[in-house]
Amino acid sequence: MHVQRVTGFVIGLLFIVFFSLIPFSPTASAQEFGGIEAGKVVLGFRAGFAPLTQQLSNNTSTSIGPLVNFQAMYSLNTWFLVGLMLEWERHGVSLERPDVDLGHQDTVSVLPTMEIRPGRSGPLSPYVNMSFGVNVNSFGEDTAIRISPSNTFAWRLGWGTDYQLTKQFALNVEWAYKRNDGHTTGTGGLNNDWNTSSFGFLFGGKMFF
Repeated sequence: MHVQRVTGFVIGLLFIVFFSLIPFSPTASAQEFGGIEAGKVVLGFRAGFAPLTQQLSNNTSTSIGPLVNFQAMYSLNTWFLVGLMLEWERHGVSLERPDVDLGHQDTVSVLPTMEIRPGRSGPLSPYVNMSFGVNVNSFGEDTAIRISPSNTFAWRLGWGTDYQLTKQFALNVEWAYKRNDGHTTGTGGLNNDWNTSSFGFLFGGKMFF
């Protein structure tokens, strides 16, 4: 599992370097490099779903959960943006043996974010973003078993594209990986094997000001 996380991190960094150096449009000149105007404020609302990247913990099964994401970004130049994401997701958790519903875990992620937009092709503006922040985790129990997940360090890497319908509005799709690896306390004591890292699939819209 550690090797897989390191491999994913390296691939993500290579992906960012690649797209930050190569314009999306082969006809773009150096002066045209970038997929957004400088000084733009971007507000986004997306929703979707998030499966976990691995088994949550030994002898558990986890549902594919809903995912909601709010985004506010500011373009410092034609290709680099900074801002903040707020993201919520929920996963139902049950034991495999015996088959018992334990409840659900909620995660609210606060994510300072940087984004690179290397270029445009017609209405399409691809981008890659990276975030570092905190996952605030909580658990709603359906049984007498008490589970208290820890808050964790959040690292998120996303790829997506905007489809510009007008100058002020675009449709958006995004895929992202988010790390949320921690522990729980409660009934049964400390459990260091509790990993709710997930892949997120988001669909929504963005406003440009």
